[in-house]
Amino acid sequence: MKSLMYLGVASLLVGCASSPPATNTSPASSTVTTTRTTATLYDYTIASPQGESLSVTQLAQALATADIILVGEWHSHPAAHLLQAQLMAALYQQNPHLTLSMEQFTRDKQAIVNDYLAGNIGEKTLVKEANAWPNYDSDYRPLVEFAKQNKLNVIAANAPKSIVRCVGRQGAEYLNKLPPNERLWAARSLTLTMDAYQQTFIASMHHGDEAQTKRQFAAQTTWDDTMAESMVDYLSHHPHQQIIHVAGRFHTMEGLGTASRIKARNPTLKVMMVTPVSDQISLDADAQDFTVKMQPLPQRYVQKDKMMAAMKAMGQRNSDLKCYK
Repeated sequence: MKSLMYLGVASLLVGCASSPPATNTSPASSTVTTTRTTATLYDYTIASPQGESLSVTQLAQALATADIILVGEWHSHPAAHLLQAQLMAALYQQNPHLTLSMEQFTRDKQAIVNDYLAGNIGEKTLVKEANAWPNYDSDYRPLVEFAKQNKLNVIAANAPKSIVRCVGRQGAEYLNKLPPNERLWAARSLTLTMDAYQQTFIASMHHGDEAQTKRQFAAQTTWDDTMAESMVDYLSHHPHQQIIHVAGRFHTMEGLGTASRIKARNPTLKVMMVTPVSDQISLDADAQDFTVKMQPLPQRYVQKDKMMAAMKAMGQRNSDLKCYK
């Protein structure tokens, strides 16, 4: 995920604590016992908030009354992206008034996304000029192509990375320094109260003083408030559409993040969540999310020095960031 460093660090720490492969060799015997499985990284199982097993078609039916469906993901997880594509097709089959909203494109690139959908530019131009994520070809192409083939709108919902990172450096007041045209690329207001989302965010932090944490949360909610506002504004002009929004799991799970910011802007909208889980990572017992259980991604690092080197490189990526003074 293109996010602040704390999220990347958290991912690295989780990866470092992952279990080793399920293959055991006894020193007293030459026999190797291997736990066999036919499951692949593409496989998943769906459950309702009450634990009822569902097919993709049944999931789409359960989501039929939602105005906005937030579909979380572990970025680059094959099962998460397969589910998104299959669910989008199932939703469209039962309701053609469907719109795709994406964390992976930003407001300043909306015209480029529109040009691609209209056939005015090619995919390479889209990828380059709209700053598509590195895994666009493998993970997000199916969603955009489905939208293009069926003449569906795509909302470039997010705030530009540079603005988010400058907010993380200077705080929420940075938005007041933006020129009028750039100010439109981020939410008109940010949710900075000590709500459940901020509490969850703070609990996930592993470093930094209070002032730094507040700046980082301001950056985090710049994403969520901008994505929420983008969808609420869209529905105010297209009231009969249903939106499927794809974004990182932390933004969408448990009705926090983006969901709470949508409801704050328009309490009448019905928002429903679809969230990936695994044997190692679950949700709060009271969560109303539909869950998609899948295998965890491979362990990122085994050696601590490799992980620390990656963390250091991540911390240096803002060295050429230029913010308004």
